[in-house]
Amino acid sequence: MALSRIDTTNMIEDVPQSKIDNNINFRNIIINGSMDIAQRGTSATGLTNGNSGYHTCDRWKFSEGGAPSFQFTQTQSTDVPTGQGFATSLKMDCTTAQGSLAAADNLRIDQRVEGQNLQYLKKGTSSAESLTISFWVKSNKTGTYIVELLDNDNTRTINKSYTISSTNTWEKKTITYDGDTSGAFDNDNAQSFRCNFFLAAGTDLTSGSLQTSWGSLTTANRAVGQVNLADSTSNEWYITGVQLEAGEVASDFEFLPVDVNERRCQRYFYNWVSSAGQTYSNLAHNILNNQAYGCFVLPVLMRANPTLITNGTASHYGSWQGGSQLTCSVVPAMDIAHPQTPFLYWTYSGTPLTVAGTTMCRIINTSAFLSFNAEI
Repeated sequence: MALSRIDTTNMIEDVPQSKIDNNINFRNIIINGSMDIAQRGTSATGLTNGNSGYHTCDRWKFSEGGAPSFQFTQTQSTDVPTGQGFATSLKMDCTTAQGSLAAADNLRIDQRVEGQNLQYLKKGTSSAESLTISFWVKSNKTGTYIVELLDNDNTRTINKSYTISSTNTWEKKTITYDGDTSGAFDNDNAQSFRCNFFLAAGTDLTSGSLQTSWGSLTTANRAVGQVNLADSTSNEWYITGVQLEAGEVASDFEFLPVDVNERRCQRYFYNWVSSAGQTYSNLAHNILNNQAYGCFVLPVLMRANPTLITNGTASHYGSWQGGSQLTCSVVPAMDIAHPQTPFLYWTYSGTPLTVAGTTMCRIINTSAFLSFNAEI
């Protein structure tokens, strides 16, 4: 059967320009804005003073300042805006209230971005791009909230507000920020930029005038008008669909395949999941020192040399040799850091390693894990 010829002459011209513009890949500066990836777990309780860090949804940091007494539970929630394509959101639930904030106390949920990913914004030049952020948000606590863009390289900020108008109702918010003609981002893998969602702020951050144009960071101008989400244990705050992009118009949220989204997150954190029987091979035996050692191949090139995080006791880790399971005498350790092939070793007591060659190292207990951290 003869194949008919396809006339492609006018195919592009027949596609509306808006459809082409709306399909530019990776226009979202934010990673995991849909809150789909949560390698560390889906819930973290008792978050308070001293708990700044990454706890649930990848790339989203719980950041506190001062010495607050409030406590929050952070979860990856399935409460999402209806009919928008989202499956998960990030939820902050106040579990210990602090009605009166000390001057320095504050709470933010933030994401940090490498400078080398931002060069196209042309910051610090007369052609600096405007930025538009859009997101879905829900809370029982109505009122004014602040979203801050922070230039970490030049200590500059721009801060704008949004209003939650209806109790316990998903609302879409869009905010546009002018381009900044001062201060270029460094072209490296360090933190150049931060997007801060304020949830609470004491007078140190609220006593001035909100800094709605780019300028040198002035603490008193950062969160003027911000409500205190920590003033009642009834308070909750949800967010999903966070998109930050160049330009003055918000486009539809850029949904990425889950494998693409996961690998983008794994550049900053990789969890070798706590599943019994997980193995990797080609670790050489050092019979003299009773160690199995070699390079662990990470799924992606990480942002920088990672640190190794272990959970569980030595007996949760082991390997196979000659059909027998060996148990570690200490938890595995990293001898040489590398962004994709860190050098690890398993150590055993006594003299169990009697055969030279390779072994299959494994996590024996389901509560154990190995994690590699290269977060900003």
